[in-house]
Amino acid sequence: MPAEKVVLFDVPIDNLTMGETVARIEEMIHSGKPHQHVVVNVDKIVKLQRDQVLREAILGCDLINADGQPIVWASRILQNPLKERVTGIDLFSNLTRICHQKGYRIFLLGARQEVVAKVAAMVNPAGWRNGYWQPDEEAAVVAAIKAAKPDVLFVAMSSPKKELFLRKWKAELQIPFVMGVGGTFDVVAGVVKRAPRWMQQCGLEWLYRLGQEPGRMWRRYLVEDMAFFGLLAREWWRRR
Repeated sequence: MPAEKVVLFDVPIDNLTMGETVARIEEMIHSGKPHQHVVVNVDKIVKLQRDQVLREAILGCDLINADGQPIVWASRILQNPLKERVTGIDLFSNLTRICHQKGYRIFLLGARQEVVAKVAAMVNPAGWRNGYWQPDEEAAVVAAIKAAKPDVLFVAMSSPKKELFLRKWKAELQIPFVMGVGGTFDVVAGVVKRAPRWMQQCGLEWLYRLGQEPGRMWRRYLVEDMAFFGLLAREWWRRR
């Protein structure tokens, strides 16, 4: 049965717990038909307001979870509460464990060569490749993925490169479950540390990331993502 959806900022988010999400994904894998998953956070909500390609890519996904804790808080402020936050990295961990237990085939795509190689050593996938190639190599990348016959494809590439790649090749790949995982490979490989649990629960992971990479992250967190508060205020007023 389809999950209840909570519409926030014109995005229909599936109102599922982590366990319910995993169960839904197993249904998708068993179906053999192609499905795509995405998580949304403050950054994506802000960007899709002005990026039509990103908006279409997200709205075209079969399963949408709320990754950022501020999204869950916003759902409560708007009196349309989500059950819980379903983080991409925790979902990745749960799915790789289940794939190992039940024999689902995995393909890892993205990140730097040394990073994805470390993750592959932990996950034992059917195939893997880094996220860097020239335009004339792309068909060969797709052929390699198809040859591995994965049930699950994890894509660790930045937006909008990831969205454009999947939009172009999703129909040909015909993979039962495709999930964009952002910087998950870096965390799993130990290149980037995840925020302590208390910071995750308080919605302060952004502050931890800012402290780790201030030169790269300050503009995103301190300038671009501030627009979220304006979006929230407008949505609150509209619903009144």
